[in-house]
Amino acid sequence: MKIALGVEYDGSAFHGWQYQGDVRSVQELLQQALSRVADHEVTVHCAGRTDSGVHATGQVVHFETDAERSDRSWVLGSNANLPLDISIGWAKQVPAAFHARFSAVARRYRYLILNRRFRSAQWRDRAVWIHRPLDESRMQRAAQALVGTHDFSSYRAMGCQAKHPVRTVHRLQVERLGEFISIEVYANAFLHHMVRNIAGVLIAIGKGEQDESWTQDVLELRDRTLGGVTAPPQGLYLTKVDYPQAFAIPEPPGSGFCLY
Repeated sequence: MKIALGVEYDGSAFHGWQYQGDVRSVQELLQQALSRVADHEVTVHCAGRTDSGVHATGQVVHFETDAERSDRSWVLGSNANLPLDISIGWAKQVPAAFHARFSAVARRYRYLILNRRFRSAQWRDRAVWIHRPLDESRMQRAAQALVGTHDFSSYRAMGCQAKHPVRTVHRLQVERLGEFISIEVYANAFLHHMVRNIAGVLIAIGKGEQDESWTQDVLELRDRTLGGVTAPPQGLYLTKVDYPQAFAIPEPPGSGFCLY
């Protein structure tokens, strides 16, 4: 049978999602925990691989097993074998056609900025601190140039291995929540470093270093070497993955009210 899980993790102490053998990864520890519950080796596939230092509140994964366990047992048994910086929120059996990555129709990321004069001890690894005032209204207006279907070559990493750079951004929202500024990007799919590169451009605009038109200018260049700075990883969260309704994938726990 095939089991899907909802997973959240604090990426601060991980070298990303993907198993690498000699460093700490989310995939490795999750596979170890699930293998103990299943009593056989388990291979886990995720909706979206995250880089070192990047977090997730709505990651979705799946694995195949012959072990018969209740949904509750998969959750409680795995959490008992996981470190405190990884947690499983739900589990459910899914059809054989389901794939955490290839069945996804959209994903949502949030980039979180702490915008105040002094640094934070509590948020040092969970938000990017920028002490200079940012104008979130300028950032929001500038962001709208990226909504729609575009060639995002200027907004992807130099080593991105995607077959093509065209992506559709359904929504890009910048808003202030007290001392925090949230950049939420909802798209059909993402390129490597795409959200962090978008954040880098918007931060420069928010500081007044670039005009609001710069998002469009960078987009039209289609050249990453002429784009902005890649924003640091610790502000980035994978918050939600959307699937066709037929799979009945649950909402991420706490998705109705969450700062990030």
